Amino acid sequence: MRSVAGGALLLLGVSSLPALADDGKGITRPPGRATSCTPCHGRNGEGQPVRGIPRLAGLNADYFERQLASFKNATRRNRIMLMIASDLSDDESRALASYYAGMSTPKPQTAPADRAVIAAGAELAANGDPSKDLQGCGQCHGADGLGAGADFPRLAGQSALYIEKALRSWKAGDRKNDPGGVMADVANKLTDDQIKSVAAYYESLPIAAAAPAPEANKP
Repeated sequence: MRSVAGGALLLLGVSSLPALADDGKGITRPPGRATSCTPCHGRNGEGQPVRGIPRLAGLNADYFERQLASFKNATRRNRIMLMIASDLSDDESRALASYYAGMSTPKPQTAPADRAVIAAGAELAANGDPSKDLQGCGQCHGADGLGAGADFPRLAGQSALYIEKALRSWKAGDRKNDPGGVMADVANKLTDDQIKSVAAYYESLPIAAAAPAPEANKP
């Protein structure tokens, strides 16, 4: 008999998850069945920017796994993700995290935000807001927004709407899984306009670091 969570997934039109802990792809889309991750997050982890559904491709595996655990223990609140995460074994969560971490999916095309909004976000990401004792986002998430270790995820190329929703979740106390309460402190110092600008900036970034310029030929 499936768990209550598994039954809820079926009611949502989402399949229960197979015991394929050694195959993350098999967990996301078992052959011939409805899938559990792909309807929302895309076949290649690209997400749905216009719906604020996050990109999963390229996320640090340890970070990804910890988020699934957070949905289970309610330090991160989302009704649908609670049901899905609760139906995963620890091995399945690990396999899924590894599978998405290995993806290098191009980001979906989106309508560009206003240049002034992106510029304001770039300034905030680089230098923060000294008047609020707020450091730049890049101090933790990296200068190119590519993330730093298991605690600070990749933001470059992520959906602006998702980043906005995430920051508001920190602000509302719906997420409590940040190391040392760092993100809750940051979110509570941001105005709505600042949230929109920094989200637009990170969505505008490429998902990979620019290749280094070739060295000039020496005489």
